[in-house]
Amino acid sequence: MVQTLAAENVTLEQLILLYGLEFVDSEEFFREWQDDLPELTNLEKQLLDQIKAGYINLRNYPPLSENTVNMIVLSPLLFIGKFYLPPFHLKLEKSIEIETPDKQTIIKGRIDFLLLNQKFWVTVIESKQVAYSVEAGLDQILAYMLAVSQSQDVVFGMITSGGSFMFIKLLKGHPPRLCHFGYF
Repeated sequence: MVQTLAAENVTLEQLILLYGLEFVDSEEFFREWQDDLPELTNLEKQLLDQIKAGYINLRNYPPLSENTVNMIVLSPLLFIGKFYLPPFHLKLEKSIEIETPDKQTIIKGRIDFLLLNQKFWVTVIESKQVAYSVEAGLDQILAYMLAVSQSQDVVFGMITSGGSFMFIKLLKGHPPRLCHFGYF
C-alpha cells in the first residue's frame, strides 16, 4: 500500500531513510555562492539597509507571520537580486508530488516560491515565521528540492525567517548529497 506524506510534516529522518540522503560538511561543496560575487552598488546597499530596518521595526510588533516575512524581506530581496527578470520566472504556491524510489511513499506539498532558470538551476525558497528557527523549514524544503525534475543535477534553496537565512545545495544522484550553510 502506498503511503502519502504531507511535505510540511515529513521529517529529516524520513528523507534520509526514503532517499538515502547524505550530508556533506565541506565549504568546498558549496562554492557557487561564496566565490567571485559581484560588488553591491551603493543603491543596493541602501535598499538592503531599508529592508533590514523595516524587518527590525516589524519584529518589535509580533506576531510576524510567514506572509509578512515574504512581503517585507523576501520579495524585496528577490527584486534587488533581479530574480524577477529574465532568465528567471516565478511560480507561487506551486504544488509538488514526489514518489520514493521504491514507489511506496508519495510526499505532497506546496512550495512558497519557486524561481526557475531552466538551463542551470532551480531555487526553492521556504519562509518561516520569525518565531521559528530557519532549521524548522529544513525538512520541508528538502522534500521540495528532491521533487525537482531529475534533469536538474543541482538544486539550490534558501530558508528565511526574515532575520536569519540558511542556504542549501542538493546534488541529485545516488545517493543525493546535501550541504547547507548560513544562519546569517
